[in-house]
Amino acid sequence: DGRFATVTPDAAPEPGDDRHAVAFPGLANVHSHAFQRGMAALAETAGLNDDDFWSWRETMYRFVLTLNPDQIEAIAAYAFAEMLEGGFTTVGEFHYLHHNPDGSPYANRAELAERVAAAAGEAGIGLTLLPVFYAHGNFGDAPPSPRQARFLNNLDGFSTLLEGCRRAVSGLEGARVGVAPHSLRAASAAEVKAIAAMAPDGPIHIHAAEQTKEVEDCEAATGLRPVEFLIERIGLDTRWCLIHATHLTAGETRKLAASGAVAGLCPVTESNLGDGIFPTFDYLNGGGRFGVGTDSNILISAADELKTIEYIQRLKYRARNVLAPKGGSTGRRLFDGALNGGAQALGLGGVGLAPGARADLVTLQADHPSLALAQDDAALDAWIFAGARIDRVWRAGREVVTGGVHKDRPALEARYRKALSPLA
Repeated sequence: DGRFATVTPDAAPEPGDDRHAVAFPGLANVHSHAFQRGMAALAETAGLNDDDFWSWRETMYRFVLTLNPDQIEAIAAYAFAEMLEGGFTTVGEFHYLHHNPDGSPYANRAELAERVAAAAGEAGIGLTLLPVFYAHGNFGDAPPSPRQARFLNNLDGFSTLLEGCRRAVSGLEGARVGVAPHSLRAASAAEVKAIAAMAPDGPIHIHAAEQTKEVEDCEAATGLRPVEFLIERIGLDTRWCLIHATHLTAGETRKLAASGAVAGLCPVTESNLGDGIFPTFDYLNGGGRFGVGTDSNILISAADELKTIEYIQRLKYRARNVLAPKGGSTGRRLFDGALNGGAQALGLGGVGLAPGARADLVTLQADHPSLALAQDDAALDAWIFAGARIDRVWRAGREVVTGGVHKDRPALEARYRKALSPLA
């Protein structure tokens, strides 16, 4: 049923065996907005005023108003195929695109959730669907802007949507549904608690403290910083994943690490948007758990996400191997953290190359030059830091990537190009 039945160390080769030099478990992508793959690189031209997250968001809003369900499904299927090629075998889809461009619900309120689920099925990736509750434009229940109309729900509408999401994934092997109050600026404290109660076993994801303006607005409205508010007024535990959590005080860092929640780091997107630097060194030293996500999907690669986490810390501290244990491999530290934290954040249960774990497996091209001298954990270092390439990927025991290429890439790419052609 797509899980490892037995694992035998030092097994002798037998005729017909499929043999590989380096294999490791597939990773969880804890945070994706799949539709944003379609606008990759469209916000890299400098504006007339200062560019930041908020100006990027305006570009995203304009793009999202152009998309119909067929286009959304085509973009998502291609993005999910790229995730498999990049070493991710499960995706947490932070799904906040729900309605028609004018904000009116589709006749089937879960229409776009069904399109995301269909795209995951087409690509063959595991899915944790995280429908997003979005009700306000800022703290203090400020009214949303017209450009946010496709995202909005009240609690009753969201409850209906959530049931539709559960039906949408029912045919997908191993799929899960959690909930995602978008952020403290888009959902009040009472709404966050109500949404969390709809998924008593989790997972529960929320954007938090990505931008300094968000932190300042939260303090002005509540007297507390966003992560501080979530810890003290909402209560965090192992069901929760805080996406970004970039701007933390030393006290927040310690408390978040001790809470059992996962920090969902998206370092490629955070770098692209100029968000800031997460205190990874202090957080991990405090026992904090983390996963990695591709967020805006401007570049889809598990190795690049892991590498960027470490490189940001090297630039900050002007040192090397900042996150590695003494005498240990940096790649192994990053990989193990993302593997375990990602599985927790997406509710995946047991992971790894072990009996009972899902057979999500990635192998590297054995003849890649970066593997010539790489033994043991150095193989992970070669993949993350030196460009060793993925060869094959299995998801739940089914091969979906061969020679580094998704089995259906030509068809999915052609469909993706066709979906975007009217927008050119």
